[in-house]
Amino acid sequence: HRAHLSDALIAAAQMRAAQLVGPKQFSFTDVPTPTVGQGNVLVEIERWSICGSDIRNLYGAVLPEHGYPAPIGNPGHEIAGRIVESRSDRWDVGQRVIALPHGRDDALVEHYEVLPNRMIAIPDEGDPGDWLMCQPSGTVLYACQQLGTLLGKSVLILGQGPIGLSFTAIFARSGARKVIGADLLDYRLDFARRFGATHTLNPMDVPIHDAVSETLEGELPDLVVEAAGYPDTLQLGLDLVSEFGTLVMFGLQQRTSDENPVPRLRIERFRRSNATLLATASGHMADPTGHIERMVELKQRGWWDPSTMITHRSTFENIQDAYDLYDSRKDGIVKVVIHP
Repeated sequence: HRAHLSDALIAAAQMRAAQLVGPKQFSFTDVPTPTVGQGNVLVEIERWSICGSDIRNLYGAVLPEHGYPAPIGNPGHEIAGRIVESRSDRWDVGQRVIALPHGRDDALVEHYEVLPNRMIAIPDEGDPGDWLMCQPSGTVLYACQQLGTLLGKSVLILGQGPIGLSFTAIFARSGARKVIGADLLDYRLDFARRFGATHTLNPMDVPIHDAVSETLEGELPDLVVEAAGYPDTLQLGLDLVSEFGTLVMFGLQQRTSDENPVPRLRIERFRRSNATLLATASGHMADPTGHIERMVELKQRGWWDPSTMITHRSTFENIQDAYDLYDSRKDGIVKVVIHP
């Protein structure tokens, strides 16, 4: 039952959109509902979620005065909803999907035009916000697929936010011998243990080099994942990965400026280790959806349910509070889902 609304009707319709009008300050505005181009679809968004990159790249940044108001709908890119108009032979009106914005993080709107190769079908049963968690976890699955077998490996994951916790859960279910989760927040370490970490450590409580060495009986981990996105944790990864091991650089490093330069990394030890540096960015692949489709399938099978990361739910009208809470890392927040 493919169908599409008339251009005149879509053009006349208005939708609500969020917009940053100052540092960490949202406002709402009404904008025209997108007119859908040939081959594309229009998705009515039913769930949004916040990614750490949304906070660090725009919401938590202080832009020059001329940078405000920021582009409408920024920053947001984790969305799920239902197709309400289709001009694609591949997608039907009424299907529920996870949608991937193309080249922009401007999805804090009620309707979004999506390219046909940037959607993942999700089942009709269950909360769409629960299925939406397959998007961030799917990007982690892609990284894990580049690593080969994990059977018998010792792994250290630096950072236990949603991405680090996804690594922990997937490694624990893929036969890793020891899975060490590290984070500065104890409540995240509680999640790590529930998700399958064999050991956890807080570098504020114990020297991380000593703790890792003791856990691995004097050895260094075969695999280290930098999932926090800070120069200090990247340096730890360079220092702690074993000889001929692998360091996965997943966390987005902070954008730099003359006022905020990146500290010089010490790489000599890493160079001598003959270790491999693996950087992954699944969103830039020719197939940006396959790994998320696999995560949906794994959730359906009961292999692991990434929606167990959801700790908070909010509404679109309260998007300011949702972003403030995520930014504060208070109240035990790991992942927040926003509904209309």
